[in-house]
Amino acid sequence: MNIGQASNASGVSQRMIRHYEKIALIPAPPRRDSGYRDYSDADVARLRFVAHARDLGFPIEEIRALLGLWLDKSRSSADVKALAAARAAELGRKAKALEQMRATLLDLAAKCHGDERPDCPIIEQLAG
Repeated sequence: MNIGQASNASGVSQRMIRHYEKIALIPAPPRRDSGYRDYSDADVARLRFVAHARDLGFPIEEIRALLGLWLDKSRSSADVKALAAARAAELGRKAKALEQMRATLLDLAAKCHGDERPDCPIIEQLAG
């Protein structure tokens, strides 16, 4: 199948497919006599795997490791679990930081009169 068909089948944009090939996250498929890429069902499965991993917040290098584990039938599930647990912990730290930012913004917005006066605690905090 060509890149458009692989994109439709995997849910990964053509631009991202080319990017993943360029950074060697996925192998470049063979080319047809016409020069077009020729993707297999296995290529589409790999693209779906990458898309699912991205949706869960894994960065490229961790996806590379997960792909290696996926392809290694003698893998230890403990290795996969460790990657998932570490990613979950990092997402927890980020969620906490986002919630703190949200609380600060809500507090500042509550202190701002939001009228025609120039006094604004939000601006004062940002300048501060």
